[in-house]
Amino acid sequence: MQHIWRPTPEIIEQSNIGKMMQSEGLSSYQEFWRWSVDQKTNFWQKTIGALQIPFKKPFDQILDVSKGIHEPAWLVGAEMNIAEACFQNDSEHISIITLDKKGEIEKISQRKLSELIAQISNGLTELGLKKGDIIAIDMPMTHLSVAIYLAGIKAGLTVATIADSFTPKEIAIRLQITKAKVVFTQDHLSRAEKLIPLYSKIVEADASKAIVVQSAPEKPVKLRSQDLFFHDFLSENKHFKSVICKPDDPINILFSSGTTGEPKAIPWTHLTPIKAASDGYYHQNIQAGDIVSWPTNLGWMMGPWLVFATLINKATIALYPGAPMEKGFGEFIERAKVTMLGVVPSIVRHWKSSGVMENYNWNSIKCFSSTGEVSNPDEMTYLMKLGGDKPVIEYCGGTEIGGGYVTSTVIQKNIPSTFSTQALGTEFVLLNENNEPARKGEVFIIPPAIGLSNSLLNKNNFEVYYKGTPNYQGKITRRHGDELELLENGYYRAHGRVDDAMNLGGIKVSSVQIEEVINTLDFVKESAAIAISPENGGPSELVVFFVPTSNIHDLSEMVFRANKKIKTELNPLFKVKEMIELEQLPRTASGKIMRRILRDRIQK
Repeated sequence: MQHIWRPTPEIIEQSNIGKMMQSEGLSSYQEFWRWSVDQKTNFWQKTIGALQIPFKKPFDQILDVSKGIHEPAWLVGAEMNIAEACFQNDSEHISIITLDKKGEIEKISQRKLSELIAQISNGLTELGLKKGDIIAIDMPMTHLSVAIYLAGIKAGLTVATIADSFTPKEIAIRLQITKAKVVFTQDHLSRAEKLIPLYSKIVEADASKAIVVQSAPEKPVKLRSQDLFFHDFLSENKHFKSVICKPDDPINILFSSGTTGEPKAIPWTHLTPIKAASDGYYHQNIQAGDIVSWPTNLGWMMGPWLVFATLINKATIALYPGAPMEKGFGEFIERAKVTMLGVVPSIVRHWKSSGVMENYNWNSIKCFSSTGEVSNPDEMTYLMKLGGDKPVIEYCGGTEIGGGYVTSTVIQKNIPSTFSTQALGTEFVLLNENNEPARKGEVFIIPPAIGLSNSLLNKNNFEVYYKGTPNYQGKITRRHGDELELLENGYYRAHGRVDDAMNLGGIKVSSVQIEEVINTLDFVKESAAIAISPENGGPSELVVFFVPTSNIHDLSEMVFRANKKIKTELNPLFKVKEMIELEQLPRTASGKIMRRILRDRIQK
């Protein structure tokens, strides 16, 4: 019997969606979603008003498509700094809850956070950085990294965010693409009671200048001559006036793997957080006073999403300094009284198999949310029960969207591992290989929508997302690469990627990146990496087909060596499940590897 959560009339009435529907005189959710995409200017004007986004100069026009649907201009004529939208509470409101070094709950007020941000912004200015310059952050998700991130934006800079799990090679690629003038990092990472060097990776990546937070003074690091410790960099001035920007000025460079080796460098602008905050407002139903936790990192889109979706909605971010797999995380969620908890399905799989979270009282949670991977119904049902029967908002989108395109709501019945709706303000169509509408097919987004990227730092945005896409009922479509299925009940189910990208552990990576590493092994002539979905659903698993240089006697040893190589050169979070030997890889007439044939072979 499939578990279904149903909202009460009170939940519907008190939800942000319910309130907006009532104010617009709309009687059904479907009518509301239709209004959000057919009347985009009205929808975004009302949403921006509900979020109380502050402007130095108000916009003259919500949307201008005179340059084409694929290159829209939003909030024309406005002047703003989106960091200002994160400080709309009373000065003593708690902006961040975390743990101090003794393991005690630490509460950081809006005033304290604002003063810290001002000190960092002034420090950046004192270094000679000016509007439009790029800085980078390679740190875990802490109150300090959040403050550095917002301080960079407040100072009119662009912040390149890099996941702390990356190897020096991957860090170097991102620094070369962005030409970041300063990198914020820390001496070590704390993982499972071990200290893992982080600053040394920044040095190996040849960063031009580093500002280093000392998290483990008991294991001091020696700095290069051009580097500074954070406490020496920090200004004493606790007042800073935000640099005023245009809506389409970049604030953040995030990286997302496509189907080629080099990651796409995707700029977020002052507009993108409005998409993140509106999704949080409508779909995760984040309200003033809520406490939101989502184990993530600023290098993945859910890190910046968490900052904006929480603070713009006048809620509190709960940041646990350790790993979400451990008991301490469960205790922190209980002690912090978290009301919205986000997850990656792999985490839930671990919780279910270990039972590690079953002794904690999570009844303060109003809803969960899941993203990054295809989820499993049994595991999501288990998650619902951990919170005392609370819904799981399935949420799927992309860095280049600034949020989700398919998701759930708290005003519709919640069925594990399915999406109940296209995201508000966003529309897509499913097309088969013949570009015909289908119940199961590739996702093509119908622009425009706030959050969709207009540019890429190192590639052509039009060529990546629009070139060669089919028209749908006379409308231009935008490529995304996911495969969805429309179910009989009108809900959607995810089926992973249709292109040569994959999600592993919530991290998007291209087949080419995996293959480039595997092909350096002495026993591999060539390889093809694919992600497969388990039979009962759940996170994708990495399978590598390879043509050997000689006879293979022990495949398990080959898997071990492949994983060691990937861990060292790409990401320690990626893991090969299986290696399959072939005499030759299937290719098209032009020589392109036919990964779809390999996926079909293993999933039949």
